[in-house]
Amino acid sequence: MVPLKRRKVVPSRVGSAGTEPNKFPQVILFLLERKMGASRRAFLSQLGRKKGFQVEELFSESVTHVISENNCGAEVRTWLDSQVRGGTPAHLLDISWYTESMKAGHPVEILDRHKLQEQQTSEAEVVVFSVPSYACQRRTTLENHNAVLTDALALLAENAELSEEEGRGVAFRRAAAVLKALPRPVTSMTELRGLPCLGDHSLRVIKDILENGASSEAESTKQSERYKALKVLTGIFGVGAKTADRWIREGILGLQQLQESGQTLNRAQQAGLEHYDDLNQPVTKADADVISEIVERAVVSVLPGAQMTLIGGFRRGKLSGHDVDFLITHPEEGREVGLMPKVVSWLESQGFLLYQKTTRNSYLESKDGPGRPSSNMDRFERCFSIFKLTEKERRRTKHPETATENGLRTVSTPEPDPHSRVQISERSRCEDEELEVDQTKQAGHKLWRAVRVDLVVSPISQFAFALLGWTGSKVSLQRRTNISELEFN
Repeated sequence: MVPLKRRKVVPSRVGSAGTEPNKFPQVILFLLERKMGASRRAFLSQLGRKKGFQVEELFSESVTHVISENNCGAEVRTWLDSQVRGGTPAHLLDISWYTESMKAGHPVEILDRHKLQEQQTSEAEVVVFSVPSYACQRRTTLENHNAVLTDALALLAENAELSEEEGRGVAFRRAAAVLKALPRPVTSMTELRGLPCLGDHSLRVIKDILENGASSEAESTKQSERYKALKVLTGIFGVGAKTADRWIREGILGLQQLQESGQTLNRAQQAGLEHYDDLNQPVTKADADVISEIVERAVVSVLPGAQMTLIGGFRRGKLSGHDVDFLITHPEEGREVGLMPKVVSWLESQGFLLYQKTTRNSYLESKDGPGRPSSNMDRFERCFSIFKLTEKERRRTKHPETATENGLRTVSTPEPDPHSRVQISERSRCEDEELEVDQTKQAGHKLWRAVRVDLVVSPISQFAFALLGWTGSKVSLQRRTNISELEFN
């Protein structure tokens, strides 16, 4: 870590060459550093001493004139109250009095324009909502009281991200996150006073909605051909903003044009195009639970005693999402090594995977040293897959979960009575076969759907960090990533 640079403060030079003796003993000055800065304060203090003024480095009850810059009276008085009890009779003056006195060579008369202005607080200026600056300190429920505002901001954020304007996207998402944390709907702009993360652009969007019922910018974006094309093309699994932008510049605006263009697609994009409709349909919590049981069967088959938990939006309590994420570990450090390929192999052997790509844990050191990240994601062992969820699995009898206080499910091999197991297995098989026959009779009815499923394996020593990173929303994760910069820069 680069050590913090100590701010250089220019020391006073009382009594040094060039400093005039005190010509005005009845006037004792103090320059407030707040909003003025240390260097400017030191320069102005030295200038005053050269003119024969007594300028104190530290505030004391003997000070007769307090000089500040870009502060109101209440702000200066609050600072003074933290220094001395009972207040001070000193004049609270703007920097303009000081500069005029320096120009005149003596203390000028104190006029009304020299006095610090008191900030008038009207009822309209009272802070209505109090929201912490850091997302991790906010309590945000699933009930969004300002959906009309956050939906517009989310659309503009998505458009910015698709256009590779990450900064604007983050700004819109942070603003939306603050609005989601509010306990009731916003009805006027004055209610937003004092809230963090609301930039000028976001405030213009909010004002437009409050006054006109909708955001003209959001509506215009939604109707633009470029936005529509970006939404369609980036909806293909394996296609990012850069690829979509290149295709648009080549005249490809939709799926049919892409299929007819002769573009060379990689494996992920081929699978994404093939299962486009399924992958762009929301995944319900019920389907996530079914997939969870399948993954649990895979894990228990290759490593009994391993622990897994559902992460992502579903862990935050959402009832639907665009994919299903699982975090897997083992309470004994090192036992998780080699687990991912075994789980993937089991799922493939059972016909559950339509596509998969696995990346290793690049935190682990090899002969070449620790791997370098290829993106801003974490570097745990991951498998990005397209899962085949059948109707048969949806109707499969659900098994009880064993949960710990951490939300983990410890998976172990069940040991039912052998005779009962045979009967249950045979009955289930017959019921499944009858169900499939009935379903195939329904013309055009598909017996399965494709679902995006991400598997993450971490050592138990890194589990807490993985759980935190894969549970938070996009905004809270970005805030955690930049927390050191926010605090130390």
